[in-house]
Formats: sequence, C-alpha cells, structure tokens
Amino acid sequence: MSTSSLPSPDRAAALRPALLSAGFTADGLLDLLGAPAYAALARSETVPALRATRGDSPLETLVRLFLLQQPVPYVHAAAALPAEDALADGWLRREGDELHATVDVRPYGGPDGQDWFIVSDLGCAVGGAGGIGGRAGEADTAVVLGVGGASTTLAGITVRPPVGSALDLGTGSGLQALHATQHATRVTATDVNPRALAFTRLTLALSGAPEAELLTGSLYEPVGDATYDLIVSNPPFVISPGARLTYRDGGMGGDDLCRTLVQQAAAHLNPGGYAQFLANWQHVEGEDWHDRLRSWVPRGCDAWIVQREVQDITQYAELWLRDAGDHRTDPHEYAERYEDWLDEFEARKTKAVGFGWITLRRTDAETPSIVVEEWPHPVEQPLGDTVLAHFARQDYLRGHDDASLLEGHFRLAAEVMQEQVGAPGAEDPEHVVLRQNRGMRRATKVDTVGAGFAGVCDGSLSAGRILDAIAQLLQEDPVVLRDRTPESIRLLLEQGFLEPADTPER
Repeated sequence: MSTSSLPSPDRAAALRPALLSAGFTADGLLDLLGAPAYAALARSETVPALRATRGDSPLETLVRLFLLQQPVPYVHAAAALPAEDALADGWLRREGDELHATVDVRPYGGPDGQDWFIVSDLGCAVGGAGGIGGRAGEADTAVVLGVGGASTTLAGITVRPPVGSALDLGTGSGLQALHATQHATRVTATDVNPRALAFTRLTLALSGAPEAELLTGSLYEPVGDATYDLIVSNPPFVISPGARLTYRDGGMGGDDLCRTLVQQAAAHLNPGGYAQFLANWQHVEGEDWHDRLRSWVPRGCDAWIVQREVQDITQYAELWLRDAGDHRTDPHEYAERYEDWLDEFEARKTKAVGFGWITLRRTDAETPSIVVEEWPHPVEQPLGDTVLAHFARQDYLRGHDDASLLEGHFRLAAEVMQEQVGAPGAEDPEHVVLRQNRGMRRATKVDTVGAGFAGVCDGSLSAGRILDAIAQLLQEDPVVLRDRTPESIRLLLEQGFLEPADTPER
C-alpha cells in the first residue's frame, strides 16, 4: 500500500467540475438515494444504495463507482467524467470494458453550502474501519479511513474564528485540515502514515481548497518548536494491547498517547490559542477519572473536558475487535485476541474506558479554569460557538468576585425556556427547570429565587437590585439573600443559562 499507487492530484481541478455537474454532492446523494438508503450507507449497508443506482445516469454511475466500489461500463463512466484523464492519473483502473475506482471518494457538505470530497482507501468512505467488505485486515495496517462519526464530531466542536495558523495533528484523509483552510491563513497537517498525507493532498485538491503544509511524523515531532493559533486532532486514541492498525492504535500503553498530546499542547499554542482533541481515557480502579483528566491539563491553559460515553472493558474490546473484522476470523483466533485485550486492561487495573472531547485554551492565567464533566445527552452541532462562549464566560467569572458579580447586569440566554413541573391543578409547581434548546441543551433545576432571578434578567437591573426585589416579595432578609445567591449565579453563568448583558446576542 505505497503512496506511489495513489492517484495524482495534478488534474483534480478538471475532475471536480465533472463530479459537481453530475450532482455528485451530499445533497445530490440524498435526493438520489432517499433518506433510508443514505442512512444505511453510514452503517456500511450498501444494498439499498445499490438498488437505488441501477440506472445509467452520470450520478448513479459515480455513486456505484466511487462509493459502492462496483465496476461500471467504460461508456457510462466516460459520460460522467473525463475517463481517460482519470485513468491516466490513477483515479480509475480498467479491466476489459469496465472501469473500477482505485479510491473512495465521498461527497461532504462543507460550511456555507460548499461541496467537498473526502478521498480515502477503498471500502472506507462509508461506515467504520471494517467499511464495505471489512478491508481493515492484517495486510492493511496503514489503511486510511474516510469520514466517520469521530471526525465529524471533532469538526463540529472546533472553534472557527479567523486565525493565522492551524495544525491538524494526525490528519488521516484530511477532513480537519480541509475545514481549517477556510479560516486559517496557514494550515499544517501531520501524520505518522505517509499514505494519509497523500490522501489529504487528494482531498484538498478535489475539494478546490488551498494547499496545506504536509509533514510526516509522530505527535508534535514534525513541527519542532512551531506554535499555532489552533490545534486539532482526532488521534489514534484506541486503548489496545498493541499497535496493530495505524489509524486507531497509537502505539503507547493505555491512554498515554492522548495524555501526551494534551500535556504537550501548551508548548505549541500561541497566547489565546485553542487545542481541541477527541480522546479515550482509562477509568482506573481506585482513581477518580475527573482527577485523572485534570492532571493532563498543561500549565497555562484553561480546559473544558466533556465525557460523552463510558464503556466497560468487555464492550470496549468487542467494539474494536468488530472494527477490525476480527469477529469474522477463526473463533479460536478471535478468543485469543479478546484475551489479549482483557489481559491489557487487567494489568492496568482498568475497569472502563471513557470517550469525549478535550478543549484547551492558552490563557497563562494564574488561576486556570478546568471544567471536567460528564454529558452523555444529545447536543446540537456545530458547537464551535458554544465552546467559544464557554471560555468567554470563564474569563468573566475569573475577573469578578461576589461583590462585582452582584453589581453585574445579566440576561437570560435567548435559547433558554422555563418549565414548571408539578401535579395538575396544584397552586405552586414542585420545581422549576431551565432548559436550553440549543448548544449543549442543558437543563437545571432552580428554586423560587433562581426562577424569579432568571425570569427578570433582561440586562436592565443589576443582580443585586433584582435580589433585593425578590427578598422584599418573599419577605426574606436581603443581606442573607445576597450572601447565598452568588454561587447559584456563577453556576447559571458557567453553564450558559445567563450571559453578561454586554455579550452580543447569539
């Protein structure tokens, strides 16, 4: 699987218009296949898509060729794209009167309606590593995957302000680098697998994006002492008993690769810069996982770490054994590999594995803000603006003690709704819930004071004056109320239910 066998990007600019003209786009696929068949592709189920592409239109031809890896007649391919150029550049190969794709090409909807194409190894444009036909076997240790749930999750949570420089560490097929070219003046993409860098070059060229600096190597070694405004990484984070598959196994013990990525990030961030990672981490017997992750955060950085999922060690091992297609091997061999995973976890006293997001921001603050939380509930992607708002609120809270907090003016975030829960016909609700219908979609229970406070926060009155009015209504001591409420206000601010009144409305 050498990089020399991959297509040449030299004439990708001529191939791109043909794909677009045929409607080979994310929207075009959905229109052609219909929602059920389109969703089935993401599950590596191709039969519905095959049934929907039995005609000979250019779009059907391209879907069968590049997404479903089916041979198509030369005459049909020639009607859909410049076939001779595609053959000469290595996108296609010929067998008799039929043409075969040499790579997966998956349409991908970029921001602002842009039509992009993610290029990857055959069988890896849809579904997981096993892909179509389970190609991630022993001979394919350097396989390069296409778009998956992890890569789109990272793209969705990444902050997108204009920046001077961005680093995509472990670029794979180049999705994160592709996004970065839209808001970074200079983009660097690295990977330990030279084949991945070749695919990134193809992805950028076929998507009509600017070129990126492509460097081979592990972790931060390829970039030396360079610093960036944004670092993103969907690394090979799987905690496994060996470095068997390059795209997923980092080659370090336990969760050391993810820890190293995080701990070394500060040295490569410019002041105010962000680093965002997907990661797995061990839940170790006798250790609080929150404390484990707090210890990863480098000096000089604020952090927001969100655990999205936890699997026990048997679920985790089975997931990645299926990912590699091991469930289709000899039962004895499968059992041996399963044992290897359990031996690894037992040796490390690992009882479960967490998955989630880690965002760092270099602030060089004396008192860093480190928030580690579990949030397995649905969220609304993209979350980049939500991430920016989170760190802006941390800055605000760090700069305001209780006294200045009570002098502040706040407003209820636009996406927050109030729910009253209680028995039908009851005079008063049992409790009141504030619920966000955007972003993290949090919900929090508030007492009478909290509900009343949030309900009148429109920026016109200071927090202290609102509390004084509530104290008068409830016949409470205003001094006592002022003393005990700032902690609740801080929590509502930290979680985004309230915003400082001078914050632009989203």
